[in-house]
Amino acid sequence: MPDAPTPPAAERRPHRLEAHGEVRHDDWYWLADRDDPAVIAHLEAENAYTDTVLAPTATLQERLFDEIKGRVVETDVSSPSPLGGWWYWTRTDEGSQYRSYWRRADPDHLLDASTVLADATAALDQTATGQAGALPGAGQLVLDENTLAEGHEFFSLGVWDLSPDQTVLAYASDTDGSERYRLRFRDLGRGHDLDDVVEEVSYGSAWARDGRTFFYVRLDEAMRPFQVWRHSLGDDPAADSLVYQEDDERFFLSVELTRSERFVVIHLESKMTSEVRWIDAARPGAEPAVVLARRHGVEYDVEHAVLPGAGDVWLVRTNDGGATDFALGTLPVGGQHHDFQVVVPHRPGTKLDSVDAFSGHVVLGERAGGLEHLRIVPVDALTSSWAEGHVIEQPDQVYSLSGGANGDWETTTYRYGYTSLVTPMSSIDYDVASRRLRVVKVQPVRGYRSEDYRTERIWATAGDGTAIPISLVCPKDQPLDGSAPCLLYGYGSYEITMDPAFSPARVNLLERGFTFAIAHVRGGGEMGRSWYEQGRLGHKSNTFTDFIACAEHLVATGWTATDRLVARGGSAGGLLMGAVSNLRPDLWRAVVAEVPFVDVVTTMSDTSLPLTVTEWEEWGNPLDDPAAYRTMKGYSPYDNVSTGAYPAFYVTAGLNDPRVGFWEPAKWVAKLRSARTDEGLTLLRTEMGAGHQGVSGRYEVWRDEARVQAFVLTSVGIDE
Repeated sequence: MPDAPTPPAAERRPHRLEAHGEVRHDDWYWLADRDDPAVIAHLEAENAYTDTVLAPTATLQERLFDEIKGRVVETDVSSPSPLGGWWYWTRTDEGSQYRSYWRRADPDHLLDASTVLADATAALDQTATGQAGALPGAGQLVLDENTLAEGHEFFSLGVWDLSPDQTVLAYASDTDGSERYRLRFRDLGRGHDLDDVVEEVSYGSAWARDGRTFFYVRLDEAMRPFQVWRHSLGDDPAADSLVYQEDDERFFLSVELTRSERFVVIHLESKMTSEVRWIDAARPGAEPAVVLARRHGVEYDVEHAVLPGAGDVWLVRTNDGGATDFALGTLPVGGQHHDFQVVVPHRPGTKLDSVDAFSGHVVLGERAGGLEHLRIVPVDALTSSWAEGHVIEQPDQVYSLSGGANGDWETTTYRYGYTSLVTPMSSIDYDVASRRLRVVKVQPVRGYRSEDYRTERIWATAGDGTAIPISLVCPKDQPLDGSAPCLLYGYGSYEITMDPAFSPARVNLLERGFTFAIAHVRGGGEMGRSWYEQGRLGHKSNTFTDFIACAEHLVATGWTATDRLVARGGSAGGLLMGAVSNLRPDLWRAVVAEVPFVDVVTTMSDTSLPLTVTEWEEWGNPLDDPAAYRTMKGYSPYDNVSTGAYPAFYVTAGLNDPRVGFWEPAKWVAKLRSARTDEGLTLLRTEMGAGHQGVSGRYEVWRDEARVQAFVLTSVGIDE
């Protein structure tokens, strides 16, 4: 890459921060004030600088974008899913940034997914010839995101919820990335929106059985979902009723309707404790009743089931009683704690991740040895002390599963997604009685041959002897002589798993000889609850040293070399990027840190910021706990930048980001530039009209990825 122009130099304005007898000096504290014109001017200057530096890669960026675009079938339909006598699917059209939503009536349940998919696909050809709608299977347009997004730089749907009789769609949209949504209601018979408009809602919603009463969620000033409200169609939203308010700032709130459509369920969750309240969906004006009263450290969630001889019960997934990896029990609706009966006991090493209940069976999502499993259990087996059922066999050794749209309560088919680092996403219907599966649709990827690549799971050893899994994919004949470039990805927080999944965009790197690897570090959930516990609070440093151990293992075993190794992570994974850059700057040729959470101590000490208090159970409370303060201060990337050489950096931010303030990456970049003694690049790009997720339209997402890939490729000397 040619010599770069002079980067913007953010003015130093010394600011003193004191806590627990210690003083920190922050010269760029002022960058947090978005009302200061100098802040916006600085961000715009950073964007201009990044564009100038990357200008020589413009041709490469365009080629990478064209390759992504060429691999994707731009006009396509998703796998149709049944719900209440209708089939629903989404559609993308060439040239359109967003999806449209379609449906087809099937009141007598005469159709199957393959037939509906074939008819919807055939209708795509008619669209191209101007004959859309001529086929009976073309479907009815429900909603077009492209129309809703017109005139907006950003667009995202938050709520999508169909009334029980399928006549009204509740939907909510965000047009600036702030994650505060406007709720509307569409009459699907007439195809237009009702007059009801509710501002400032969040994720989560539920219809009552009357099809007129709707429950939604509001945020407090700290962006915490804390209230459930009730709206009646046709009424002034100003007259809506508050159903429940959660005053404990550690708890998030959400609301949903059970699959049986019998109960509205309010979930209350902190990082360590949970509580569930319920309302009979036939009596939407009732006060919410508690399933099990909250107890500190006890987590649980519920699904409604109807058991033979027992009637309505809650299936309770819980860690109560020392069930670290969770157990499953039954509790009669309206019952007390002493009525709880275990049906799937705690199995150490096998994490019970999820429970999906249907009229005749239950699907358990499990995780063991770093891999996901789906276990099918008949409802009538849930009266026994060990409801074993059977596990759906998967074809590969390393893969990822995802839940599909399974809205119908009475179904005997379970829809799920299957993918791996070499296998595009497949939508699969599994018949729980015959134990046969049918592939409904495989993600089409033009010009891609899975046989040209191989995927493996290897293991690194951390300093304390813990084996850390690494999932990777590379060209089939990749030599293990250190010559290959490698992109190592990591996250490692919130018990979130980074399972191996296919990406059409990633093929750009594979075709150019890259190995792509995922370090499944502690702090994530890949290896069960204990894996998470070993990477949070006072154990957070394990996340960073695990990632370094994975990188060292890749180098030592010939997968790559330090001058060919690039690290990438976003949000809490951006914190990981900052920490490992400070700990081992010599190990990486370049680092991509997207919306990175890097100013940990300052953010976690400011209760006026969104989400701070709720995050204390994940990171610690530096205001009241001196030990937590010192732990954070010991790894906070911003506080630990030191004078010396660093890898090249590509850093992103979102001006409207409610999760990681734009100033965190901006401050970090300014401090890195002031400290580094080499001539390496430190680039910052801020999306001025978006938030935590970055740009929203699919073509813009591809262009953004092409920009990142151009930086990655040129950093290791690949410029074509």
